[in-house]
Amino acid sequence: MSKVEFRVNPSPEEIKLLVDSAISSEALLTIFAHCRVYYDGRAKSELGSGDRVIIVKPDGSFLIHQSKKREPVNWQPPGSVVHVELREKPVLVSVRRKPPETLEVELEEVYLITVFHAEDYEELALTGSEAEMAELIFEQPEVIEPGFKPLYREKPVKHGIVDVLGVDREGNIVVLELKRRRADLHAVSQLKRYVETLKEEHGNVRGILVAPSLTSGARKLLEKEGLEFRKLQPPKGGKKSRGKQLRLF
Repeated sequence: MSKVEFRVNPSPEEIKLLVDSAISSEALLTIFAHCRVYYDGRAKSELGSGDRVIIVKPDGSFLIHQSKKREPVNWQPPGSVVHVELREKPVLVSVRRKPPETLEVELEEVYLITVFHAEDYEELALTGSEAEMAELIFEQPEVIEPGFKPLYREKPVKHGIVDVLGVDREGNIVVLELKRRRADLHAVSQLKRYVETLKEEHGNVRGILVAPSLTSGARKLLEKEGLEFRKLQPPKGGKKSRGKQLRLF
């Protein structure tokens, strides 16, 4: 079997043949077409005629893209069942059972249809993530300051989840808010909220924003609120080991 099958300006019969082939063989189906779209489910909608890209994935995901923007204009989630019907024009039908939703695409003119028998068994491995920043801090707590001891990772508190919770050399509770990119005002507000929550029960609490850099507004707000900043670049991958979490309270 060829990795890729395609037809340019296919007939309705060729469209049905290729769609059926893609679905039965769990291949990736892509259609470049002039089409109309009808949705019936939690609401009803209609999208008039236009040139679009239609993607049907082996897991049932059904995406309709216009020539602008990143998000699909219409879509169905994994688990949907797709088939094609030959009416006056070929119609792609995607049905989701719970909740009941139907998406129909009337193919007024198909420019190109492809069936790609893709093989991909890899999982995305993130590097330079906030989780890896936390790993680094547990392995080398001195990157925050001498005497710092990380105790908890992703510690739930009343208004959210603290990325890393620890104590300094004097026994003060320290809240770390980690950002893998340039930190902004929102990051400072998060940190302030966590610090104020913990102060209600534990008195003196320090808050440190950990990121590669800060916006000028974030720096000013940190100074105003008595919070701190540590510059730290996310690691670029490598062997990971989960830091041991100790009990604080």
